[in-house]
Amino acid sequence: MAKVNSPNVLNIFLLEDDKWYNKFLLHHLTLNPDNIVESYFTSCDLLKNLYKDPAVIVLDYSLSDGNGADVLKKIKITNPGVYVIIVSGQEDIDTAVDLLKHGATDYIIKNDDTKERLWASIANIRDKIALKDEIVQLKNELKNQFDFSESMIGSCKAIKSVYSFIEKACSSNITVSIYGETGTGKEVVAKTIHYNSLRKNGKFVAVNVASIPKDLIESELFGHEKGAFTGAIARRIGKFEEANKGTLFLDEIAEMSLNMQAKLLRVLQERELVRIGGNEILKFDTRIIVATHKDLAQEVKKGNFREDLYYRILGLTVHLPPLRERGSDIIMLAKHFVKLYCNENKINLLKLSNEALDKLMEYPYPGNIRELKSIIDLACLMAEKSIIECKNIRYPDNAGSQNIFLREMSLEEYDKRIISEYLQKYNNNVLLVAKKLNIGKSTIYRMLK
Repeated sequence: MAKVNSPNVLNIFLLEDDKWYNKFLLHHLTLNPDNIVESYFTSCDLLKNLYKDPAVIVLDYSLSDGNGADVLKKIKITNPGVYVIIVSGQEDIDTAVDLLKHGATDYIIKNDDTKERLWASIANIRDKIALKDEIVQLKNELKNQFDFSESMIGSCKAIKSVYSFIEKACSSNITVSIYGETGTGKEVVAKTIHYNSLRKNGKFVAVNVASIPKDLIESELFGHEKGAFTGAIARRIGKFEEANKGTLFLDEIAEMSLNMQAKLLRVLQERELVRIGGNEILKFDTRIIVATHKDLAQEVKKGNFREDLYYRILGLTVHLPPLRERGSDIIMLAKHFVKLYCNENKINLLKLSNEALDKLMEYPYPGNIRELKSIIDLACLMAEKSIIECKNIRYPDNAGSQNIFLREMSLEEYDKRIISEYLQKYNNNVLLVAKKLNIGKSTIYRMLK
Protein backbone atom coordinates (compact mmCIF):
# COMPACT_ATOMS: atom_id res chain seq x y z
CA MET A 1 0.00 0.00 0.00
CA ALA A 2 1.35 3.42 -0.96
CA LYS A 3 1.96 5.96 1.75
CA VAL A 4 -0.60 8.76 1.78
CA ASN A 5 2.11 11.43 1.95
CA SER A 6 4.01 10.02 -1.04
CA PRO A 7 4.38 12.62 -3.80
CA ASN A 8 3.43 9.98 -6.41
CA VAL A 9 0.27 8.71 -4.69
CA LEU A 10 -2.95 8.92 -6.71
CA ASN A 11 -6.34 8.73 -4.98
CA ILE A 12 -8.81 6.96 -7.28
CA PHE A 13 -12.55 6.33 -6.92
CA LEU A 14 -14.00 3.34 -8.80
CA LEU A 15 -17.75 3.14 -9.52
CA GLU A 16 -18.87 -0.16 -11.06
CA ASP A 17 -22.17 -1.85 -10.07
CA ASP A 18 -21.20 -5.27 -11.46
CA LYS A 19 -19.49 -6.97 -8.49
CA TRP A 20 -17.26 -9.22 -10.59
CA TYR A 21 -16.14 -6.41 -12.92
CA ASN A 22 -15.68 -4.09 -9.97
CA LYS A 23 -13.33 -6.62 -8.41
CA PHE A 24 -11.56 -7.10 -11.77
CA LEU A 25 -10.87 -3.36 -12.23
CA LEU A 26 -9.96 -2.91 -8.56
CA HIS A 27 -7.35 -5.68 -8.82
CA HIS A 28 -5.66 -4.13 -11.85
CA LEU A 29 -5.73 -0.60 -10.50
CA THR A 30 -4.13 -1.63 -7.21
CA LEU A 31 -1.29 -3.47 -8.93
CA ASN A 32 0.41 -0.08 -8.86
CA PRO A 33 1.32 0.54 -5.18
CA ASP A 34 1.04 4.29 -5.72
CA ASN A 35 -2.69 3.99 -6.48
CA ILE A 36 -5.03 4.25 -3.49
CA VAL A 37 -8.43 3.01 -4.74
CA GLU A 38 -11.84 3.30 -3.09
CA SER A 39 -14.47 1.06 -4.67
CA TYR A 40 -18.22 1.89 -4.92
CA PHE A 41 -21.22 0.04 -6.32
CA THR A 42 -23.77 2.89 -6.41
CA SER A 43 -23.56 6.47 -7.62
CA CYS A 44 -25.22 7.61 -4.40
CA ASP A 45 -22.36 6.23 -2.28
CA LEU A 46 -19.72 7.73 -4.55
CA LEU A 47 -21.33 11.19 -4.62
CA LYS A 48 -21.55 11.21 -0.81
CA ASN A 49 -17.78 10.75 -0.60
CA LEU A 50 -16.66 13.35 -3.12
CA TYR A 51 -15.58 15.55 -0.20
CA LYS A 52 -12.48 13.31 -0.03
CA ASP A 53 -11.42 15.03 -3.26
CA PRO A 54 -10.18 12.10 -5.40
CA ALA A 55 -7.78 12.87 -8.23
CA VAL A 56 -9.35 10.34 -10.63
CA ILE A 57 -12.76 8.67 -10.92
CA VAL A 58 -13.21 5.52 -13.01
CA LEU A 59 -16.93 5.58 -13.85
CA ASP A 60 -19.13 2.85 -15.32
CA TYR A 61 -21.49 4.30 -17.92
CA SER A 62 -24.46 1.94 -17.38
CA LEU A 63 -25.50 1.96 -13.71
CA SER A 64 -28.43 0.41 -11.89
CA ASP A 65 -29.23 3.74 -10.16
CA GLY A 66 -28.62 6.10 -13.08
CA ASN A 67 -26.38 6.62 -16.11
CA GLY A 68 -22.82 7.77 -16.41
CA ALA A 69 -23.67 11.04 -18.16
CA ASP A 70 -25.83 12.26 -15.26
CA VAL A 71 -23.27 11.16 -12.67
CA LEU A 72 -20.49 12.88 -14.64
CA LYS A 73 -22.40 16.20 -14.57
CA LYS A 74 -22.96 15.94 -10.81
CA ILE A 75 -19.28 15.13 -10.23
CA LYS A 76 -18.12 18.10 -12.31
CA ILE A 77 -20.37 20.51 -10.38
CA THR A 78 -18.72 19.75 -7.04
CA ASN A 79 -15.27 18.59 -8.23
CA PRO A 80 -14.57 20.41 -11.54
CA GLY A 81 -10.86 19.56 -11.52
CA VAL A 82 -11.20 15.78 -11.13
CA TYR A 83 -10.21 13.49 -14.01
CA VAL A 84 -13.09 11.13 -15.00
CA ILE A 85 -12.50 8.00 -17.08
CA ILE A 86 -15.71 6.46 -18.49
CA VAL A 87 -15.73 2.66 -18.85
CA SER A 88 -18.61 1.50 -21.02
CA GLY A 89 -19.95 -1.60 -22.73
CA GLN A 90 -21.37 0.59 -25.51
CA GLU A 91 -19.21 1.27 -28.55
CA ASP A 92 -21.08 4.46 -29.47
CA ILE A 93 -19.01 7.30 -30.94
CA ASP A 94 -21.72 9.94 -30.45
CA THR A 95 -22.06 9.02 -26.75
CA ALA A 96 -18.28 9.10 -26.30
CA VAL A 97 -17.98 12.53 -27.97
CA ASP A 98 -20.83 13.92 -25.86
CA LEU A 99 -19.22 12.66 -22.62
CA LEU A 100 -15.83 14.10 -23.58
CA LYS A 101 -17.51 17.47 -24.29
CA HIS A 102 -19.00 17.40 -20.79
CA GLY A 103 -15.65 16.92 -19.08
CA ALA A 104 -14.74 13.23 -19.30
CA THR A 105 -10.99 12.66 -19.70
CA ASP A 106 -11.23 9.34 -21.56
CA TYR A 107 -13.79 6.85 -22.87
CA ILE A 108 -12.79 3.17 -22.68
CA ILE A 109 -14.75 0.23 -24.12
CA LYS A 110 -15.13 -2.95 -22.04
CA ASN A 111 -13.19 -5.60 -23.95
CA ASP A 112 -9.96 -7.59 -23.74
CA ASP A 113 -7.89 -4.38 -23.92
CA THR A 114 -9.70 -2.55 -21.10
CA LYS A 115 -7.10 -3.03 -18.40
CA GLU A 116 -4.21 -1.90 -20.66
CA ARG A 117 -6.21 1.14 -21.86
CA LEU A 118 -7.08 1.99 -18.27
CA TRP A 119 -3.45 1.74 -17.16
CA ALA A 120 -2.35 3.96 -20.06
CA SER A 121 -5.05 6.54 -19.27
CA ILE A 122 -4.08 6.62 -15.58
CA ALA A 123 -0.41 7.04 -16.57
CA ASN A 124 -1.30 10.02 -18.80
CA ILE A 125 -3.30 11.60 -15.98
CA ARG A 126 -0.39 11.10 -13.59
CA ASP A 127 1.89 12.95 -16.05
CA LYS A 128 -0.64 15.81 -16.36
CA ILE A 129 -0.87 16.15 -12.58
CA ALA A 130 2.93 16.12 -12.25
CA LEU A 131 3.19 18.84 -14.92
CA LYS A 132 0.56 20.97 -13.15
CA ASP A 133 2.38 20.56 -9.83
CA GLU A 134 5.66 21.55 -11.50
CA ILE A 135 4.07 24.68 -13.00
CA VAL A 136 2.59 25.65 -9.61
CA GLN A 137 5.97 25.07 -7.95
CA LEU A 138 7.78 27.18 -10.55
CA LYS A 139 5.25 29.99 -10.14
CA ASN A 140 5.66 29.87 -6.37
CA GLU A 141 9.43 29.90 -6.74
CA LEU A 142 9.19 32.92 -9.03
CA LYS A 143 6.84 34.65 -6.61
CA ASN A 144 9.20 33.97 -3.71
CA GLN A 145 12.21 34.97 -5.77
CA PHE A 146 10.67 38.33 -6.50
CA ASP A 147 9.21 39.05 -3.07
CA PHE A 148 10.39 42.47 -1.91
CA SER A 149 12.38 40.89 0.93
CA GLU A 150 14.32 38.69 -1.49
CA SER A 151 14.70 40.79 -4.63
CA MET A 152 15.05 44.34 -3.29
CA ILE A 153 17.72 44.28 -0.61
CA GLY A 154 18.77 47.48 1.11
CA SER A 155 17.79 50.03 3.72
CA CYS A 156 19.29 53.32 2.53
CA LYS A 157 16.99 56.30 2.01
CA ALA A 158 17.20 56.11 -1.79
CA ILE A 159 16.24 52.44 -1.96
CA LYS A 160 13.35 52.94 0.49
CA SER A 161 12.00 55.50 -1.95
CA VAL A 162 12.25 52.85 -4.68
CA TYR A 163 10.24 50.42 -2.49
CA SER A 164 7.49 53.00 -2.19
CA PHE A 165 7.26 53.48 -5.96
CA ILE A 166 7.29 49.73 -6.60
CA GLU A 167 4.40 49.20 -4.19
CA LYS A 168 2.38 51.83 -6.05
CA ALA A 169 3.25 50.24 -9.39
CA CYS A 170 2.15 46.78 -8.18
CA SER A 171 -1.36 48.02 -7.38
CA SER A 172 -1.86 49.62 -10.81
CA ASN A 173 -1.49 48.93 -14.53
CA ILE A 174 0.29 52.25 -15.11
CA THR A 175 3.28 52.26 -17.46
CA VAL A 176 6.55 52.31 -15.51
CA SER A 177 9.84 53.92 -16.58
CA ILE A 178 12.95 52.69 -14.77
CA TYR A 179 16.14 54.77 -14.85
CA GLY A 180 19.52 53.67 -13.61
CA GLU A 181 23.10 52.85 -14.51
CA THR A 182 23.95 49.48 -16.01
CA GLY A 183 23.90 46.79 -13.34
CA THR A 184 21.65 48.60 -10.84
CA GLY A 185 18.90 45.98 -11.14
CA LYS A 186 16.39 47.46 -13.59
CA GLU A 187 15.11 44.07 -14.79
CA VAL A 188 14.86 42.81 -11.20
CA VAL A 189 12.62 45.80 -10.40
CA ALA A 190 10.49 45.11 -13.50
CA LYS A 191 10.05 41.46 -12.52
CA THR A 192 9.28 42.39 -8.93
CA ILE A 193 6.50 44.68 -10.13
CA HIS A 194 5.11 42.01 -12.47
CA TYR A 195 5.16 39.10 -10.01
CA ASN A 196 3.52 41.19 -7.28
CA SER A 197 0.82 42.66 -9.53
CA LEU A 198 -2.59 41.46 -10.74
CA ARG A 199 -0.82 40.25 -13.91
CA LYS A 200 1.44 37.80 -12.06
CA ASN A 201 -0.23 34.78 -13.71
CA GLY A 202 0.50 36.20 -17.15
CA LYS A 203 3.86 36.12 -18.90
CA PHE A 204 6.77 38.42 -18.17
CA VAL A 205 8.47 39.01 -21.53
CA ALA A 206 11.77 40.91 -21.62
CA VAL A 207 13.26 42.50 -24.75
CA ASN A 208 16.66 44.18 -24.78
CA VAL A 209 16.28 46.72 -27.58
CA ALA A 210 20.03 47.32 -27.80
CA SER A 211 20.76 43.65 -28.53
CA ILE A 212 18.42 43.32 -31.54
CA PRO A 213 19.49 44.51 -35.02
CA LYS A 214 17.47 47.56 -36.14
CA ASP A 215 16.03 45.75 -39.17
CA LEU A 216 14.66 42.93 -36.97
CA ILE A 217 13.20 44.85 -34.02
CA GLU A 218 9.79 45.42 -35.70
CA SER A 219 9.34 41.71 -36.37
CA GLU A 220 10.53 40.91 -32.85
CA LEU A 221 7.93 43.18 -31.25
CA PHE A 222 4.96 42.90 -33.61
CA GLY A 223 5.52 39.55 -35.32
CA HIS A 224 5.21 38.71 -39.04
CA GLU A 225 3.25 36.52 -41.42
CA LYS A 226 4.73 33.75 -43.56
CA GLY A 227 6.34 35.20 -46.68
CA ALA A 228 6.33 38.77 -45.33
CA PHE A 229 9.99 39.11 -46.30
CA THR A 230 12.91 36.95 -47.38
CA GLY A 231 13.50 34.33 -44.71
CA ALA A 232 10.00 34.56 -43.20
CA ILE A 233 9.29 30.86 -43.69
CA ALA A 234 6.53 30.75 -41.06
CA ARG A 235 4.27 33.03 -39.05
CA ARG A 236 5.96 34.53 -36.00
CA ILE A 237 4.16 35.78 -32.90
CA GLY A 238 5.62 39.07 -31.66
CA LYS A 239 6.52 39.97 -28.09
CA PHE A 240 3.42 42.15 -27.66
CA GLU A 241 1.17 39.16 -28.42
CA GLU A 242 3.32 36.84 -26.32
CA ALA A 243 2.96 39.16 -23.34
CA ASN A 244 -0.83 39.53 -23.70
CA LYS A 245 -2.46 39.65 -20.23
CA GLY A 246 1.06 39.96 -18.83
CA THR A 247 3.97 42.42 -18.88
CA LEU A 248 6.33 43.48 -21.67
CA PHE A 249 9.67 44.87 -20.45
CA LEU A 250 11.51 47.01 -23.01
CA ASP A 251 15.06 47.41 -21.73
CA GLU A 252 17.40 50.09 -23.14
CA ILE A 253 14.51 51.74 -25.01
CA ALA A 254 16.67 54.81 -25.73
CA GLU A 255 18.56 52.70 -28.30
CA MET A 256 15.45 52.37 -30.51
CA SER A 257 15.60 54.16 -33.88
CA LEU A 258 13.33 57.16 -34.49
CA ASN A 259 11.48 55.29 -37.24
CA MET A 260 10.74 52.39 -34.88
CA GLN A 261 9.79 54.82 -32.12
CA ALA A 262 7.02 56.18 -34.38
CA LYS A 263 5.64 52.68 -34.96
CA LEU A 264 5.81 51.86 -31.27
CA LEU A 265 3.96 55.07 -30.40
CA ARG A 266 1.08 54.20 -32.74
CA VAL A 267 0.78 50.70 -31.29
CA LEU A 268 0.77 52.01 -27.72
CA GLN A 269 -1.82 54.67 -28.52
CA GLU A 270 -4.21 52.33 -30.35
CA ARG A 271 -3.54 49.24 -28.20
CA GLU A 272 -3.59 47.20 -31.40
CA LEU A 273 -1.10 45.99 -33.97
CA VAL A 274 -0.78 44.31 -37.37
CA ARG A 275 1.89 41.70 -38.00
CA ILE A 276 4.36 42.51 -40.77
CA GLY A 277 2.87 41.27 -44.05
CA GLY A 278 -0.58 40.81 -42.51
CA ASN A 279 -3.95 42.57 -42.57
CA GLU A 280 -5.54 41.30 -39.36
CA ILE A 281 -5.82 43.92 -36.61
CA LEU A 282 -4.84 42.34 -33.28
CA LYS A 283 -5.93 43.86 -29.98
CA PHE A 284 -3.65 43.29 -27.00
CA ASP A 285 -3.80 43.82 -23.25
CA THR A 286 -0.18 44.18 -22.22
CA ARG A 287 1.41 46.22 -19.48
CA ILE A 288 4.51 48.13 -20.55
CA ILE A 289 7.60 48.68 -18.41
CA VAL A 290 10.57 50.43 -20.00
CA ALA A 291 14.11 50.98 -18.77
CA THR A 292 17.19 52.92 -19.81
CA HIS A 293 20.55 54.04 -18.41
CA LYS A 294 20.23 57.32 -20.31
CA ASP A 295 18.36 60.51 -19.39
CA LEU A 296 15.40 60.37 -21.80
CA ALA A 297 14.56 64.05 -21.28
CA GLN A 298 18.06 64.95 -22.49
CA GLU A 299 17.72 62.48 -25.39
CA VAL A 300 14.53 64.31 -26.40
CA LYS A 301 16.38 67.66 -26.37
CA LYS A 302 19.16 66.16 -28.50
CA GLY A 303 16.60 64.89 -31.02
CA ASN A 304 17.42 61.24 -30.35
CA PHE A 305 14.06 60.37 -28.81
CA ARG A 306 10.54 61.37 -29.81
CA GLU A 307 8.91 63.78 -27.38
CA ASP A 308 5.42 62.29 -27.90
CA LEU A 309 6.68 58.77 -27.16
CA TYR A 310 8.56 60.08 -24.12
CA TYR A 311 5.34 61.38 -22.57
CA ARG A 312 3.45 58.21 -23.60
CA ILE A 313 5.84 55.91 -21.71
CA LEU A 314 6.77 58.24 -18.86
CA GLY A 315 4.09 57.00 -16.46
CA LEU A 316 5.48 56.24 -13.01
CA THR A 317 9.23 56.85 -12.93
CA VAL A 318 11.58 54.82 -10.73
CA HIS A 319 15.18 56.02 -10.31
CA LEU A 320 17.62 53.35 -9.14
CA PRO A 321 20.63 54.74 -7.25
CA PRO A 322 24.13 53.50 -8.17
CA LEU A 323 25.62 51.11 -5.65
CA ARG A 324 28.36 53.59 -4.65
CA GLU A 325 25.64 55.88 -3.23
CA ARG A 326 23.94 53.19 -1.16
CA GLY A 327 26.35 53.05 1.79
CA SER A 328 25.95 50.00 4.03
CA ASP A 329 23.60 48.39 1.50
CA ILE A 330 26.84 47.13 -0.07
CA ILE A 331 27.39 44.93 3.00
CA MET A 332 23.78 43.70 3.03
CA LEU A 333 24.00 42.76 -0.65
CA ALA A 334 27.43 41.14 -0.23
CA LYS A 335 26.16 38.90 2.59
CA HIS A 336 23.10 38.06 0.50
CA PHE A 337 25.29 37.01 -2.45
CA VAL A 338 27.51 34.92 -0.15
CA LYS A 339 24.41 33.08 1.06
CA LEU A 340 23.20 32.55 -2.52
CA TYR A 341 26.58 31.19 -3.60
CA CYS A 342 26.76 28.77 -0.68
CA ASN A 343 23.20 27.52 -1.25
CA GLU A 344 23.70 27.06 -4.99
CA ASN A 345 26.99 25.20 -4.49
CA LYS A 346 25.76 23.25 -1.44
CA ILE A 347 28.56 24.34 0.89
CA ASN A 348 28.53 25.59 4.48
CA LEU A 349 27.81 29.27 4.87
CA LEU A 350 30.93 31.42 4.56
CA LYS A 351 31.56 34.52 6.67
CA LEU A 352 33.07 37.81 5.54
CA SER A 353 35.93 39.00 7.75
CA ASN A 354 35.88 42.57 9.09
CA GLU A 355 38.82 43.45 6.85
CA ALA A 356 36.96 42.08 3.83
CA LEU A 357 33.89 44.15 4.74
CA ASP A 358 36.05 47.28 5.02
CA LYS A 359 37.55 46.61 1.62
CA LEU A 360 34.11 46.12 0.05
CA MET A 361 33.06 49.55 1.31
CA GLU A 362 36.06 51.29 -0.30
CA TYR A 363 35.35 50.40 -3.94
CA PRO A 364 33.04 52.55 -6.19
CA TYR A 365 31.53 49.61 -8.22
CA PRO A 366 31.20 51.09 -11.71
CA GLY A 367 29.37 47.86 -12.65
CA ASN A 368 27.03 48.27 -9.67
CA ILE A 369 25.18 45.27 -8.20
CA ARG A 370 26.10 43.00 -11.08
CA GLU A 371 29.79 43.69 -10.46
CA LEU A 372 29.45 43.18 -6.71
CA LYS A 373 27.90 39.75 -7.27
CA SER A 374 30.78 38.71 -9.55
CA ILE A 375 33.31 39.91 -6.97
CA ILE A 376 31.56 37.97 -4.18
CA ASP A 377 31.24 34.79 -6.26
CA LEU A 378 34.97 34.84 -6.93
CA ALA A 379 35.74 35.61 -3.26
CA CYS A 380 33.63 32.62 -2.16
CA LEU A 381 35.52 30.40 -4.59
CA MET A 382 38.92 31.63 -3.40
CA ALA A 383 38.09 31.53 0.32
CA GLU A 384 39.93 29.06 2.54
CA LYS A 385 38.09 27.31 5.36
CA SER A 386 34.97 29.23 6.37
CA ILE A 387 36.19 32.84 6.22
CA ILE A 388 36.34 35.21 3.25
CA GLU A 389 39.48 37.26 3.89
CA CYS A 390 40.46 40.67 2.56
CA LYS A 391 42.82 39.03 0.05
CA ASN A 392 39.89 37.11 -1.48
CA ILE A 393 38.19 40.36 -2.49
CA ARG A 394 39.63 41.03 -5.93
CA TYR A 395 38.82 43.96 -8.18
CA PRO A 396 39.63 44.32 -11.89
CA ASP A 397 43.22 45.32 -12.61
CA ASN A 398 43.73 49.08 -12.07
CA ALA A 399 40.04 49.41 -11.15
CA GLY A 400 40.89 51.32 -8.01
CA SER A 401 43.04 53.98 -9.64
CA GLN A 402 40.70 54.33 -12.64
CA ASN A 403 37.56 54.80 -10.54
CA ILE A 404 38.87 56.56 -7.45
CA PHE A 405 36.90 59.75 -8.13
CA LEU A 406 33.56 58.02 -8.86
CA ARG A 407 32.72 58.15 -5.17
CA GLU A 408 32.84 61.41 -3.19
CA MET A 409 35.09 61.13 -0.12
CA SER A 410 36.86 63.40 2.33
CA LEU A 411 40.55 64.18 1.84
CA GLU A 412 41.43 61.86 4.72
CA GLU A 413 39.44 59.05 3.10
CA TYR A 414 41.26 59.62 -0.20
CA ASP A 415 44.59 59.46 1.65
CA LYS A 416 43.61 56.17 3.29
CA ARG A 417 42.42 54.81 -0.03
CA ILE A 418 45.63 55.67 -1.86
CA ILE A 419 47.86 54.31 0.92
CA SER A 420 45.78 51.13 1.12
CA GLU A 421 46.12 50.51 -2.61
CA TYR A 422 49.88 51.08 -2.56
CA LEU A 423 50.31 48.75 0.43
CA GLN A 424 48.38 46.07 -1.40
CA LYS A 425 50.37 46.65 -4.58
CA TYR A 426 53.77 46.45 -2.77
CA ASN A 427 52.94 43.57 -0.39
CA ASN A 428 52.62 45.78 2.74
CA ASN A 429 56.22 47.07 2.41
CA VAL A 430 55.80 50.29 4.45
CA LEU A 431 59.27 51.69 3.65
CA LEU A 432 58.81 51.20 -0.08
CA VAL A 433 55.31 52.73 -0.04
CA ALA A 434 56.57 55.73 1.95
CA LYS A 435 59.28 56.25 -0.69
CA LYS A 436 56.84 55.87 -3.60
CA LEU A 437 54.37 58.36 -2.11
CA ASN A 438 57.06 60.67 -0.74
CA ILE A 439 55.61 60.65 2.78
CA GLY A 440 56.94 59.64 6.18
CA LYS A 441 56.52 56.07 7.30
CA SER A 442 54.98 57.35 10.53
CA THR A 443 52.04 58.69 8.45
CA ILE A 444 51.43 55.20 7.07
CA TYR A 445 51.65 53.58 10.51
CA ARG A 446 49.21 56.16 11.87
CA MET A 447 46.79 55.38 9.04
CA LEU A 448 47.17 51.67 9.64
CA LYS A 449 46.49 52.13 13.36
